[in-house]
Amino acid sequence: MTASQQGTGDAAATAASGDTSAEASHDASAARDTRNTGPGRLLIAVYAVFALSATARAGYQILTKFSEAPLAYLLSAFAAVVYIVATVSLAKAGRAWFKVSVTAVLVELIGVLVVGALSLFDAVNFPHETVWSLFGRGYGYIPLLLPILGLVWLYRRRPAPRRS
Repeated sequence: MTASQQGTGDAAATAASGDTSAEASHDASAARDTRNTGPGRLLIAVYAVFALSATARAGYQILTKFSEAPLAYLLSAFAAVVYIVATVSLAKAGRAWFKVSVTAVLVELIGVLVVGALSLFDAVNFPHETVWSLFGRGYGYIPLLLPILGLVWLYRRRPAPRRS
């Protein structure tokens, strides 16, 4: 079968199934709007682990040693909230959740870079480590790598442009 015959066969199969090109493109864009398939599931799982660990760490630090390093422990709590929002938004489909995901992952990246730099150059205000201290050194630098991978995944799985 030649390529043109195969194309005709595909069109006939589409017409026979009752799909219009608008429906087919909607299905394709709906599939692309999901971020929780394939490698996205692993990404969501890693975010969930970080959400859980950062929440537990911040809760323990705030409850037991808050007076020792309040800024560091509040930043740990903030990181936990960012990881929770990123986890939930990455698992949900749709344009609104995509925007929430991008925002959460960008906030995470900025947080890792700013807190990482501050913890290097202003150690007095960071006597104890946070999740993002020293660019996530205590977590194998995964907090630095994770938002980069997240942004790449979000770019590859971005929603199709809306049609007028």
